[in-house]
Parts: sequence; structure tokens; C-alpha cells
Amino acid sequence: MSSSISRRKMITTGVAAVAGVSGLAASRIAGHYGLIPPDSGGIWGVGETLTYAAQRVLMSHHSMAREFSLSDVSKVVPVSGLPPKTDLYQGLLAGGFKDWRLTVDGMVARPGTFALEELKRMPARSQITHQACEEGWSFICQWTGVPLSYVLNLVGVSKQAKYVVVYAFDDVWDSLDMPDAYHPQTFLTYGMNGPDLNADHGAPLRLRVARQLGYKSVKFLSRITVTDSLKHVGDGKGSIQPAFGYSWYAGI
Repeated sequence: MSSSISRRKMITTGVAAVAGVSGLAASRIAGHYGLIPPDSGGIWGVGETLTYAAQRVLMSHHSMAREFSLSDVSKVVPVSGLPPKTDLYQGLLAGGFKDWRLTVDGMVARPGTFALEELKRMPARSQITHQACEEGWSFICQWTGVPLSYVLNLVGVSKQAKYVVVYAFDDVWDSLDMPDAYHPQTFLTYGMNGPDLNADHGAPLRLRVARQLGYKSVKFLSRITVTDSLKHVGDGKGSIQPAFGYSWYAGI
């Protein structure tokens, strides 16, 4: 039986029928299929598990976020989160990011560091997608960059790996599971509406996760680590966001 068929069966056996299954039983079913999110503990844990498990099953075939035309691009793109004030980031910014490098390490066969120009020489793609903020505002923008999957394939991710963790210069960190990391609309983005990203919007590089809320599209990237567990990363909840009341998985 294929994985996708097995996961559909999970829905019919209880996870999607929340009303008829206790929280504990639903969590056990999700756990059997490896669909427990890292922030599953605490008072909201059962809800987080049900949300993540149900969305993973329903979108198991790489469902795509809607893409728009250039005429739909928003005239105003709000800024959320100002550039880091640290000497390190400000020095890189002043130098046009010529000395910036993205480190990719962890459970990979070929750890590496990549300059911005190296990333720009990789196969580029553009997408015009909607970014929704958890605070209620949104915009449509054209993003240009290299698919995260291309870089992951370049470094050779271990078959045992389960998560991709991203770190930023402003001390924000977050993570994706492998389905979202390898999704064709998940980009390492260096361009916005044509030109390179400016500092307000995440220069020199930001993650763009089209199928999740805006806070997953982490700005000011400095490092990517591949791992099989998030228990010992930060507070073990997969992201800095649960500490502020948001979910690790922010699917839309």
C-alpha cells in the first residue's frame, strides 16, 4: 500500500472525523503515521496535531498555492520586521553583501557555503504569489530565487533527515518538514518584483514558503541546517514562533 493511500486511510479511520474521536486517540493515530508536529505539547497540542496531520494528508500530492499575473502585483508591499542592527549585518549590508555566505550543513553529504552570486547562477524561478500575514494584512508579490530543493539536492540530504532548519541574522529561526522543504514553490529568494531584495524585505536572502503564513518566510538568512529531530534545536518546538503564540505549522 502506498504512503499516500495509507495516509488517506488515516482520515477515514479518525483523524479527519475529529468530532468522533477523542484527542488522545487522534494523536495516537497521527503518531502512527509520523504526523506529530514539534509543538504538539501543551494545552493546544491536540489541535496542532490534528491541523498538521489533516493538512499533510490532504496536500500529500504537492498541491500548489495559487499563482497570479503581473497585473495582480500589489502596489504597496508592507514591511514586517526591520533589518538587524548588529554590526555584522550592517557591515554586510554596507558592502553590498559581497562577503555574505549561506552555510548549509547538518545531515548532508556535502556541507557547503554559498555566496549570493553563486545562488544567482543556479537555475532561477519566479512566482507571483499571495503572502498572508497572521496579523491580518496581505499582498501579492513576484519572488525570484532558486528552489530550496535544488540546493538540498546539491548538498545531498540524508534519507534519515526530517527537517530543514533556517537561521537568520535577527535571531529568528524556523523549520520546515521535508514535504514543504522540497515543494516546488518553496524558494530561497533574492529578488522581489524585479530588483534584488532590499534590507526591509529580507536582503540578501529570505525563505519563501507559498503554502504557509508569512512568518514562515524567514528574512535575512544566514544558515540552513538539516536534521532528523528538532528536540534539541532552540526550545524544541520547531520555531521561535510558538513562544509568541503562533503555530509551528502555518498552512493556508
